[in-house]
Amino acid sequence: MHVGMAVFFQGLDLPQRDGEIVREQLRLADQAEPRGFGSVWTAEHHFTRYHMMPNPAQFLTWMAARTTTALLGTMVVVLPWHDPVRVAEEIAWLDTVSNGRVVLGLGRGLGAIEFDNFRLEMGESRQRFTEYAAAISDSLETGVISADGVLYRQPPAQLHPPAAASFRGRTYASAVSPESAKIMARLGYGLMLIAQKPWHTTIEETAAYRELFLDVNGVAPPRPILVNFTTVDTDPGRAGELHERYTVTYARSTVEHYEFTNPRLEHVPGYEYYAGLRRNIEKHGVAGFNRFLADLQMGGTPDELVEETVERVRALDAGGVVNAFNFGGMPAEVAQRNLDTYTEHVLPRLLATDTFRSIRAGQG
Repeated sequence: MHVGMAVFFQGLDLPQRDGEIVREQLRLADQAEPRGFGSVWTAEHHFTRYHMMPNPAQFLTWMAARTTTALLGTMVVVLPWHDPVRVAEEIAWLDTVSNGRVVLGLGRGLGAIEFDNFRLEMGESRQRFTEYAAAISDSLETGVISADGVLYRQPPAQLHPPAAASFRGRTYASAVSPESAKIMARLGYGLMLIAQKPWHTTIEETAAYRELFLDVNGVAPPRPILVNFTTVDTDPGRAGELHERYTVTYARSTVEHYEFTNPRLEHVPGYEYYAGLRRNIEKHGVAGFNRFLADLQMGGTPDELVEETVERVRALDAGGVVNAFNFGGMPAEVAQRNLDTYTEHVLPRLLATDTFRSIRAGQG
């Protein structure tokens, strides 16, 4: 089974300054490849301490120089916030210097604070994502970026250097609606799954996407990637405490950052799913929704975590799992213990579960 590490630069209410938090996370990231993880990932966010990473390609270029085999994943680059030319150039350059180790995750964004501070209309994000993604993906195959869309027009421009290898089979995005799923299938992308729906719904929608992709493209999609905010301890009591203190706090920070209870989402085209989600939260209460999100994450004792990870990966026919180990206001020593326990008691058993590594690299 492929097992990766996600680096989540979350500050929340920690007393340390931003720079110290970043350096603590970099110390965890440096342990990924030596300790057996097959990939290193990070997400993109701006303007708050929810996740302090404005440019995943920048971090992954740092990691490319400090690793030799680990895949380098974006989860995700939020396309509407960027000039597509710059994204194409940065990803192609990263792929070149890493010898084809990039796994590209793309998204369209949700945080209103981020769209507002970039002076962008949220209601245009689906169209921008579609046009930007098509142009970027084409450019990573051909070495030339061009577009003649409604919102994005680009005269042909060459990428130097071009990507090291084809990105077909190693490009992913997340979808929460049938409209987004259709766009992703046409683009040829695999699913990146960050749990936010009931588990049975995730299984059903993943299977439906597989059929949709097959109908559109005539081949099966890349196997999905499962992202998890992970806590583990050999003592059941401590394992429960980690979940209650840090995973629940992370879930609460997600609700607050994305403003899931803000009525504004009901009036933004393309975000209809989240309008329905807000009404559901109002019906059942914010605390209940926080608990629901937290309990979607996998955690527990090593035995429990191994069993649940294998069960979920097999249910999804996933290519592997990517774990974040430091979030929700964890002090550095707690995060290190969390990683140590996983590395010593969980990772070897997962790596032995299957003999394949299903997240594709483009190494040539």
